[in-house]
Amino acid sequence: MIMQLSLLTWRRLVLVLLLCNWCPLYLCKAHQINNLNQLINSRKSKNPPDAQPWVGLEENIMSYSPVYVGNQEGLKESDKIDALPGQPQGVDFDRYAGYVTVDPKAGRALFYYFVESPQNSSAKPLVLWLNGGPGCSSLGYGAMEELGPFRVNRDGKTLIRNEYSWNNEANFIFLESPAGVGFSYSNTSSDYKNVGDKRTAEDSYTFLVNWLERFPQYKTRDLFLTGESYAGHYVPQLAYTILSKNQNKNQTKINLKGIAIGNAWVDENTGVQGMYDYFWAHGLNSDETYAGIHKYCDFASGNSSIECDQYQNQGSNELGNIDIYNIYAPVCNESESESASTASVTEFDPCSSIYVNAYLNLGEVQKALHAKATTWSACSGVGWTDSPTTILPTIKQLIDRGISVWMYSGDTDGRVPVTSTRYSINTFKLPVETAWRPWYSSSEVGGYVVGYKGLTFITVRGAGHMVPSYQPKRSLNLISSFLQGKIPPSS
Repeated sequence: MIMQLSLLTWRRLVLVLLLCNWCPLYLCKAHQINNLNQLINSRKSKNPPDAQPWVGLEENIMSYSPVYVGNQEGLKESDKIDALPGQPQGVDFDRYAGYVTVDPKAGRALFYYFVESPQNSSAKPLVLWLNGGPGCSSLGYGAMEELGPFRVNRDGKTLIRNEYSWNNEANFIFLESPAGVGFSYSNTSSDYKNVGDKRTAEDSYTFLVNWLERFPQYKTRDLFLTGESYAGHYVPQLAYTILSKNQNKNQTKINLKGIAIGNAWVDENTGVQGMYDYFWAHGLNSDETYAGIHKYCDFASGNSSIECDQYQNQGSNELGNIDIYNIYAPVCNESESESASTASVTEFDPCSSIYVNAYLNLGEVQKALHAKATTWSACSGVGWTDSPTTILPTIKQLIDRGISVWMYSGDTDGRVPVTSTRYSINTFKLPVETAWRPWYSSSEVGGYVVGYKGLTFITVRGAGHMVPSYQPKRSLNLISSFLQGKIPPSS
């Protein structure tokens, strides 16, 4: 009977077991990789998440009714941040933080952190950033460790300026979603157990509509959606929801222009196959393991045997104790980190999550952010009730409707590697409009890019899963090009 299990079942089971071996203790307590493992693990449970893909846009248009819009009068002013504890001198841009209610009956509210651009913010676009998990914080990761204007020092009490912050190019919203993640909350406890892709997209859309009422000067501004990891689900699904609900004449029309997703988990079949191919190509797995996986793991048909499980386990054992998010990076050593008092933007500290956790749990920080006093954590164990095994049909619909789609990949990430992203894109069979070539940042090769009809794929050389953390300057050049709709320079 065990031999009759499908490849999909075996793959999900084995992936969970072997991934857990890669996660160092300091990461497994609360990290994006751990939450993705939990989601994959839940697929083999008695009550797996609904894996049905989303239906076509045309089929849903008539079913949409206007969402809840609350009274936003005076809330923008009360959300303005005077100063953050330990911030550096010379902060020259406005910041806001607070809650937006998305369901008054349930008492569900999402927390946001908004940073305007230091230069000419009134003429620059609006960008929403979402981290993955599912169930991990865009404030803790995106804002404080990656693309935000500050990084947290090793003392966990002070901040340094990130000169390569993406708000140099746009006005950025960091949203903690869904409720139960970070400072976002619900007064209905079942909301933490019964959440998934659909409600996350719906709540994020309701957040945007209400946020635009609070900040009406941005109503007509171009909007771009960005994110990484499981935001490969979040971002396309939110874009899909925006396009659908824009058809409703009684609802705010959001001026969506494009999406950019990094090292994005978008399809389980290509994701898993690309991961093992990456391991072998980067000297992490043996020839025997590679051959065994390709012999017994049929990633296309769904029929396989227990041998597939055995070779995947063998592959995990061959990896050793490395950071799968950046196969060439050191792992966290707290004793070494404590020897220095200040952080570095250009040399990412693998213990950064520890400093961020300490900072966001300071009472004075939570007060400055207008957050409810709580124990903040980077990732939350929210239940996940629905998650399609592929999001590729949704991405294809966005392409067909003229939404600019960029998929970028840090090339040292082993968790959602460049090979997985390429395999996913290849399923679209899009014609090439700009041939594969290097792109440059400060006279160095920043990575490689290829332009398809409706989609741009770009790699970032020397970057791990969290691209802006490892290559801040190159990532800033990338997002600047994305917002301008231009492929980065060839020289």
